[in-house]
Amino acid sequence: MRALRALMLLLLASFATTSLAADAVSFRLNWYLGGLHVPFYYGKEKGYYAAEGIDLAINEGRGSANTVQVVAAGSDTFGLADSSSVISTAARGADVKSVMSLLNSTGFSVVSLAETGIKTPKDLEGKKLAVSAGDPLGQLFQALAAHNKLDLSKITMVQVDPAAKVVAVLEKRADGLLGGADDQYFLIKQRGVQPAALRFSENGANIVGMTIVTKTDLIKSNPDLVRRFVRATIKSWEESKKNPGAAVDAALKVKPDLNRQSTLEQLQVDIELLDSPNSKGRIGWGAQADWDQTLDLLKKYRDLKTTEPWTAFHTNEFVTAK
Repeated sequence: MRALRALMLLLLASFATTSLAADAVSFRLNWYLGGLHVPFYYGKEKGYYAAEGIDLAINEGRGSANTVQVVAAGSDTFGLADSSSVISTAARGADVKSVMSLLNSTGFSVVSLAETGIKTPKDLEGKKLAVSAGDPLGQLFQALAAHNKLDLSKITMVQVDPAAKVVAVLEKRADGLLGGADDQYFLIKQRGVQPAALRFSENGANIVGMTIVTKTDLIKSNPDLVRRFVRATIKSWEESKKNPGAAVDAALKVKPDLNRQSTLEQLQVDIELLDSPNSKGRIGWGAQADWDQTLDLLKKYRDLKTTEPWTAFHTNEFVTAK
């Protein structure tokens, strides 16, 4: 009898351990750790993912397009990638979909030295802009130019390697560059020079920025896991908005060589980009107007071929309604 009781207790303990085991989840960033990624590390440190039964591993990325590909291949459970990479890859038949419309405004900008005086789109006429071959910003810049009726014949595009854009501006071989308000802007600022950013999102050429992407197969087979991951991510961003300094400190524990002040300022820009005029106060929620405009701009300026509606590329089903 005593042996039977001991066996039952062992079985119950084994069942409890199994039922409480966290789901191993890998999350691929779009790039090396920077301000945009701070909330995920903060959420992991504070236990928000663990509280949802998720054992989270965060991996640095090598670009949004690569992140979407590794998620589609099943190498990572979730990924952080810009909407254009998700849409273009899914349109070619990949098994991926956005489950969070994280940054509903794009950080794409014309970044310049403040002394150059580029404050409005019209100021771009007569200027030279650094751009890289195959850079999607060059194509989307055409949308900004069209919306603001700019004469493109008066704007010179200077082709440089991606890493040379900032140098070209600092050396005044270009008046500005096509880059990010949360990226090259701060690379210039770190050199002790005051930058300026003319944002696409504020000048008629907004597209959805960063999204959380996963396989559509996972959405169907394990919606509970997707819902828990989204819930933990929303919590991580909400708390990072309240405590940005503490959030950055969590990231510094993982990568001590980060510039704390620059990373904090990058995070603050990304917090600004969470919302668009169509989507305010609901982290992760994507507005149809924003996704429709994104599709329209990609079709017109980036040769996107699809007849699918926006819901083929993004779902709001995992973001709790308010």
